[in-house]
Amino acid sequence: MKLISIVVPCYNEEEVLPLFYEEIQKIMNQMKEEHSELAFELVFIDDGSRDKTLTLLREMALKDERVRYISFSRNFGKEAGMFAGLENAKGDYVVVMDADLQHPPAFLPKMYNFVKDGEYDCATTRRVSRKGESKIRSAFARLFYKIMNKISQTEIVDGAQDFRFMSRQMVNAILDMQEYNRFSKGIFSWVGFKTKYIEYENVERAAGATSWSFWGLFRYSLEGIIAFSTAPLMIACILGIIACLAGLVLLILWIVQAVHGDASRAQTGLMCALFLLGGLQMLCTGISAQYLAKAYMESKHRPIYLMRENEEIYRARHQAEAQES
Repeated sequence: MKLISIVVPCYNEEEVLPLFYEEIQKIMNQMKEEHSELAFELVFIDDGSRDKTLTLLREMALKDERVRYISFSRNFGKEAGMFAGLENAKGDYVVVMDADLQHPPAFLPKMYNFVKDGEYDCATTRRVSRKGESKIRSAFARLFYKIMNKISQTEIVDGAQDFRFMSRQMVNAILDMQEYNRFSKGIFSWVGFKTKYIEYENVERAAGATSWSFWGLFRYSLEGIIAFSTAPLMIACILGIIACLAGLVLLILWIVQAVHGDASRAQTGLMCALFLLGGLQMLCTGISAQYLAKAYMESKHRPIYLMRENEEIYRARHQAEAQES
């Protein structure tokens, strides 16, 4: 038997979770009919949801032995959710996908066919359109990929998603990267392995609302740049050199103007130069501080996530309560 673990990070997915469970059951049954050697487990990660997501997962775990879940003690973010799922998945193959059905379960049979023979270590989807997204958000996303691939040695394919069907060997390589500040898009590319990209049109959420705001995505993009490139530090050095040269030129001009008696203009120019140089210093210090902050967080060796409950704990508690009653 070959076990496929399907990892599903969840945060406030109360509305869409029943739809996802119904759809994924159809696909698992279909794949089981075509490949009798396959078995499945569903590993849901409740990332500190504030709605009834955990309640639904408990109900699913009681009626379906294939359902496993881990509930975090608080919201740790999607990156921690994906890591927890990969760490606890038992399968020979591991799938990472969202519960909102923007990652169509219908792609799983095709992904399996690409990976099962060992020709590819990973099959993933790549959006060829950004249908349903705002123009500003799409423009910034494309800009991020262009910048990232210019300044980083790790290539990140534009439109590539976290929806991935991976071999156990690739999953183990990802788990070897125990860093606290995680950027999975970069990690998936950094570990290498042969990857098949399946192009498809963007699909909108089946229900509910996304928890990703524009500001959240912007911060996430900065995480990726800092995690996989030191180019901003070089930029800060270059800006510092330019600022010093500009300051030297302005100082010479100020002396010349002061000698010729035009002190008022010279003072105005000097003030502008001081503000410019001060701003550049703060910018360069801020860039350096971001890298220092990441190193500081890594040095703490804090756990990437904390578990509050899983399906084994809940099933045991439910059985004990049933016996008492």
